[in-house]
Amino acid sequence: MNTMTDLKQPGAASADPRRVGVARPHESAHLHVQGSAPYIDDIPEVAGTLHAALGLSPIPHGRLLGLDLATLRAQPGVVAVYTAADFPGPNDCGPIVHDDPILCDGTLRHVGQPVFLVVARSRELARRAAALASQVIQAEPLPAVLTAREAHARGQYVVPPMALDRGDADAALAAAPHRRRGSFSLGGQEQFYLEGQISYAIPQEDGGLLVHCSTQHPSEMQHMVAHALSLSSHRVQVQCRRMGGGFGGKESQSALFACCAALAASKLGRPVKLRPDRDDDFAITGRRHGFEFDYEVGHDAAGRVLAVRIDMISNAGHSADLSPPVMTRALCHFDNAYWLPNVRMRGYCARTHTQSNTAFRGFGGPQGALAIEVILDEIARDLGLDALAVRRANFYGTDRRNVTPYEQVVEDNVIEPLVRQLAEEADHDGRRAAIAAFNAGSPILKKGLALTPVKFGISFNVAHFNQAGALVHVYTDGSILVNHGGTEMGQGLNTKVAMVVAHELGTAFERVRVTATDTQKVANTSATAASTGSDLNGKAAQDAARQIRQRLADFIAARWQVDSAGISFGNDVVAHPAGHTIGWPELIAQAYLARVQLWSDGFYATPGLHWDRERLKGKPFYYFAYGAALSEVVVDTLTGDWRLLRADLLHDVGASLNPALDIGQVEGAFVQGMGWLTTEELWWQPLDGSPNAGRLMTHAPSTYKIPTANDVPEALHTRLFENRNVADSIHRSKAVGEPPLLLPFSVFLAIRDAVSAVGGHRVQPPLRAPATGEAILDAVDAVRAATAG
Repeated sequence: MNTMTDLKQPGAASADPRRVGVARPHESAHLHVQGSAPYIDDIPEVAGTLHAALGLSPIPHGRLLGLDLATLRAQPGVVAVYTAADFPGPNDCGPIVHDDPILCDGTLRHVGQPVFLVVARSRELARRAAALASQVIQAEPLPAVLTAREAHARGQYVVPPMALDRGDADAALAAAPHRRRGSFSLGGQEQFYLEGQISYAIPQEDGGLLVHCSTQHPSEMQHMVAHALSLSSHRVQVQCRRMGGGFGGKESQSALFACCAALAASKLGRPVKLRPDRDDDFAITGRRHGFEFDYEVGHDAAGRVLAVRIDMISNAGHSADLSPPVMTRALCHFDNAYWLPNVRMRGYCARTHTQSNTAFRGFGGPQGALAIEVILDEIARDLGLDALAVRRANFYGTDRRNVTPYEQVVEDNVIEPLVRQLAEEADHDGRRAAIAAFNAGSPILKKGLALTPVKFGISFNVAHFNQAGALVHVYTDGSILVNHGGTEMGQGLNTKVAMVVAHELGTAFERVRVTATDTQKVANTSATAASTGSDLNGKAAQDAARQIRQRLADFIAARWQVDSAGISFGNDVVAHPAGHTIGWPELIAQAYLARVQLWSDGFYATPGLHWDRERLKGKPFYYFAYGAALSEVVVDTLTGDWRLLRADLLHDVGASLNPALDIGQVEGAFVQGMGWLTTEELWWQPLDGSPNAGRLMTHAPSTYKIPTANDVPEALHTRLFENRNVADSIHRSKAVGEPPLLLPFSVFLAIRDAVSAVGGHRVQPPLRAPATGEAILDAVDAVRAATAG
């Protein structure tokens, strides 16, 4: 693997410890590799801790007639059993629409829906009792729907359909010299966080609760628990030091587990831990939405898109959860890097009897953007043109060609120079010719190549979520403690925030420590999601640190009788050009004796955002992040096996806060996205009358295949594109969590290119995603049949 960057290499020493933009290890890396980083299940259990497990619905849809609670209570070690009726407050954990019961409230909605909660003296005993669910649940089965297309045909949605239009798509289609119509099926994806869902609730004095929860949204967990238990929010404290991965799966869906653990702890007055088995986690929680696309496109002879009509149908599952904003982001990312003069987009969030789908890295953006990439790929094949040439012909440009369908101006558009740099450095044209020669002489193995761009909007679509707070404390020995509202899930947020604070105060990075996210320290926080963690919390921490710095500058300026504007902070020394210097620890000691406030709170709200939720128009994003990837694959047309031979990634993170972390995020997102589009297939048992009807059958590592080290190509070249953010982001950096997940579009389209080679690129390969071996063989057979015909 060859990882490159035009910035300082990871591990390089920094002569100036206050500089951001240097490569530093993750602040907990030494704990991770030693196995000593504590996660929630590692917290020493308080004496008297009980364990909980959930009893799950055995059928996809039905009317709950009764529960044999006596049988459950008679099981060994069982202390209590709770149902929906036991919640003092509303039995609901829906983050937007209140349509999501914590425990079944009368209607069984999917196989795996929690129906009751068992509390026992050990986790094993609780699980054994909960496993009796199929015996103790009395239900009347009702007709079920498992697929988004069937639900769409029936008009079953979790929210009304959405529309986003520009121009007159119907008229432009009618006048277009070339038209094509098609459909495309795109599967969902399991978050597969290494640490599963877990909550540990501990009663506190005077009816309070401390909930340790593996969550991306502690404030929402606080509000959900308080709501369900009819408590004031100030009685509920939610804390999370770190997660073993989240990827969106712990943004809203950790609420069910937090509420159940809190209910039992509150009722029993004893600590209660709820940690489901991996199979149960899969069965209970939702994942990335699968999408179905129906489209019609009109274009000219150069492949320039003149008009598009597209219907996007997502599988929302049984409740709304975050499906509405996911669909909004999908609609707002359909354009990806392209000027589309006339569009008619419709979004349908289909209600099915499956798990309620939720946030996943990219939050609908990848689904929407992949649709236009598939369309452009097909246009190029119809015209016999190189796909990259067609993409370039449609890139956003200047003047009127730089406004999105939702009316936001595309500023700092670097997609053309970025793609040009990647194509030249990775020799796109030379390799395209070499692959054509290879395929001409290889009847079985076929190679494919694809270069795809990324334009990804950064901010929450809901404007008021774009805010953050932070606390910075300087202790009398000069050490610094930081708390902010973001959560650390392995992405390095705490490392970046610590670097920002060290930079502002001019101290060594080692002086700064970031503590657990805690609702009793920073209140009313937003989720760590939408790639905004560093932008929001970095700015809030910077604001707090600057206030402290200004107080210290004013204090020492008065002592030295100089202008505070001339005082500099750096390398653990505070200095003035007149010749005055003082070390950081000594300055802090003197400031404390002089009663200077050595702590401060900070706040940040992203400026300039506005959004019309009804019209889907406005400026939902503070800025855009860009990138591109070139992937080369080889496909065995007899077995459907394939391999990624080489990938070249060039990604725009602005002025990187930490190149080492950013390269890790780019490469991690690339591999995760590649898994979504190739190996990670979700499959529910059809409604065929079998005992498993409606059950998610890909529910564990044995049946659900995430990428491994063997799937990473030996030739993986990663660069960070040199580009300072035009927006006033934290140190002019750009978000890096979600945008690079779109880079592996190039892998999927390279596989399509290889399959297309079977028919001499004269037939559109009907390859669905994920492109499993079976899907590849189906597409190969279809191309051969069409070619022979």
